[in-house]
Amino acid sequence: MKQVKVFIEKSSFGYSAYMEEANLDYGLFGEGKTVAEAIDDFNKSYAGMREYYGRHGKVFEEIDYEFFYDTASFLQEYCKAFSLAGLERITGVSQTQLGHYLHGRSKPTRKTIDKIQKGVQKFAQELTAVRFA
Repeated sequence: MKQVKVFIEKSSFGYSAYMEEANLDYGLFGEGKTVAEAIDDFNKSYAGMREYYGRHGKVFEEIDYEFFYDTASFLQEYCKAFSLAGLERITGVSQTQLGHYLHGRSKPTRKTIDKIQKGVQKFAQELTAVRFA
């Protein structure tokens, strides 16, 4: 089964989810006011495309897809939960730089994206280890 990346990006109406070029006979897209709505819409698009192919006797190539945020969309989505100061402590990337990414004034390098991802994942692991008495 082909592995396909689906990118989540902030848009003027909310969020969009679209698949990378995957040399398929079809393309898929989802949108919504929230990330959850965009993902749900994308999943419905996939199911609808599979149904369409089946109804028309066409072979539908199943895919395994995974969702990926671009940095600005991640920051936009999670700015409700984290301040830039908090994200600086978690990731080691300065608030100023995070603000530039959030507002689209600059784009992070691959090295910085990896640093942000590593910091966020480490923080998530720490949170999942928390137990309350």
